[in-house]
Amino acid sequence: MEQHCSILVKRISRMDLVYAAPVEHVEETGARERTRRAILDAAVATFAKSPNASLTEVAEKARVGRTTLHRYFPERSDLITAVGRLTEQAVADASKRARLADGTGLDAVLRLCQEYFELSDVLTVIFFTSGVYDETTSYLSDDDAIAAIERGRDDSSIDAALDASWILNMMWALLYAAVDHVNRGSAGRMHAQTQALTSLRKAIGSPG
Repeated sequence: MEQHCSILVKRISRMDLVYAAPVEHVEETGARERTRRAILDAAVATFAKSPNASLTEVAEKARVGRTTLHRYFPERSDLITAVGRLTEQAVADASKRARLADGTGLDAVLRLCQEYFELSDVLTVIFFTSGVYDETTSYLSDDDAIAAIERGRDDSSIDAALDASWILNMMWALLYAAVDHVNRGSAGRMHAQTQALTSLRKAIGSPG
């Protein structure tokens, strides 16, 4: 009997070891992901203020050592690539928040512009940090945005004489102007946002 109990205890002990390992692995992976995200968030905040900031400045903002940063991003180009993916995801999330399928096409496009403008640091990095934006990003080919514009042309809230791709490019041009206006200290964020939305409404709204 004692021998059987001893064997059972040993088996349970081995099972505990087997099941403990994945938990430890999950915790380690979670910690690594949090550190990686902290570095990326710090990079966005740092590059938004200084597009040519050094990796040392990014590490200081993230409160990690330079060696730790290099473990995650060996070269500056690796960090820039990861920041590009992060900004692309942020733009995609903003597009979802804009509820592009609701209301008139014009209202949807204006909501989209407003949601994008809320990403002030992200937009600054996209516009002014070299290497973040490239031809593989989908900022100017958002199918949902194009569909909203086309809906606006059909429901007469958007000028049907304007192409959807032209309108999307115009919106991004206005966002660039608004962000640059704020960064130069020429206007506050709310004023610049109002100016951008008013300009977009007047530029694309149906003349009728």
